[in-house]
Amino acid sequence: MIDYKQLCENANTIAISAHVRPDGDAIGSTLGFWNYLKKVYPDKDIKVYLIDPNPLFNFLKGFDEIIKEAASTPVDLFFALDLSEKQRLGDNAGLFDNAKNTACIDHHINDGIFSKNDWVVPDASSTAELIYDLIDKDVIDTDIAMCLYTGMVHDTGVFQFNCTHRSTMEAAGKLIEYDFDHYKLIEKTFFQKSYIQNQILGRALLESILFMDKKCIVSVIDRKTMDFYGATSKDLEGIANQLRYTRGVECAIFMYEIGPQEFKVSLRSSDKVNVAEVAKTFGGGGHKKAAGLTMAGSFHDVVNNISRIIEKQLRTEL
Repeated sequence: MIDYKQLCENANTIAISAHVRPDGDAIGSTLGFWNYLKKVYPDKDIKVYLIDPNPLFNFLKGFDEIIKEAASTPVDLFFALDLSEKQRLGDNAGLFDNAKNTACIDHHINDGIFSKNDWVVPDASSTAELIYDLIDKDVIDTDIAMCLYTGMVHDTGVFQFNCTHRSTMEAAGKLIEYDFDHYKLIEKTFFQKSYIQNQILGRALLESILFMDKKCIVSVIDRKTMDFYGATSKDLEGIANQLRYTRGVECAIFMYEIGPQEFKVSLRSSDKVNVAEVAKTFGGGGHKKAAGLTMAGSFHDVVNNISRIIEKQLRTEL
């Protein structure tokens, strides 16, 4: 565990950031930590920098103060949350490089230290839970609790993934004692879908393909389809998980086109496939059961290359 208090005491300007296109854990952990540090150090200049945050989480305190563009003015201390490599900061990597001191708090598989003060716990449910463990509990208020609870909910799939531990449930139990509607929070940010999201989910399921003796499933949404529905990348969240729920499937591959012959790929798996290792082979990363990468080539090229690695793991398990 890092000594964040010592780091903050020696800093007047502090930046907090996470990976580009931040999910519920990235947004919840950064805003939770920001709200906490603002209470503990009211005289310090503390800002959150996130590239393309999802407006779905705009009810969290501090969302409207997120700086969505890269900053050029160096800071004394940079906290990188919920990412295992500097490149995933996107345009904020420059702010990280120019900071006098840096720290990383994360729960992804990490091959090496990239900040001056790393605290990485791959077995943790979420970065939000790590922030909960780190901070003084008597400072937590409703706003901080909402942020951290949101992060835990989203990276555990509402506490159904096997990254959910007793410590996770105990922390979540403490957080829901604060005055916020945790049932409505889950419904609004996890289960509710827009009409466009439901349409494109239906399209992805309808056109999915089972292969490798029905142990794998793949679906792709091309740029033309996204334009037809008026969908953005945010409307595609949850499709990979839904594909994985297909009975008998050990690994799900969901792809969407981000450029000519270029795809964003999401991988979800059961116990038999470590998709973090699959993604790592192609420059991506993530967790054992949920990972992602970006890959160039045709749809068939991408599927063939990824499925070869998945097949090796499945053969080992048999």
